[in-house]
Amino acid sequence: MAFEKFSNFFGINDEDDENQPVQEADYSNNEKVVSMNSTTDSRTTNSSKIAIYQPRVYADAKVVAKQLLNNKAVIVNFNNINDDSAKRIVDFLTGSIFALNGEIKRVGDKIFLCTPPKFEIDGSIPDINE
Repeated sequence: MAFEKFSNFFGINDEDDENQPVQEADYSNNEKVVSMNSTTDSRTTNSSKIAIYQPRVYADAKVVAKQLLNNKAVIVNFNNINDDSAKRIVDFLTGSIFALNGEIKRVGDKIFLCTPPKFEIDGSIPDINE
């Protein structure tokens, strides 16, 4: 008797369960088939990108650094900027790349390739004086 009152108080009465009809779930419309061997084009999922920038002011260096933070290589062309501003930007990018363990390489007259970590620059251009 005390157990029944206790059970009713906490809502664990077996009599209520016996009186309720059992509803069976309809699983026929909820089936989803997913292939475990689905193939994806590796060129789209693991694609590497190279951004190209031609900075005009020192503030443009921040945009290049953000690309490096997003693991994108960047080609920077300094042909349309004065030499003093270009030197300041190269100094900023060199510090950013050092902090990221990346690389910076001169690949042409006033053109630099900046790469984040895990990119490998192979080879050199012999006509460029570093």
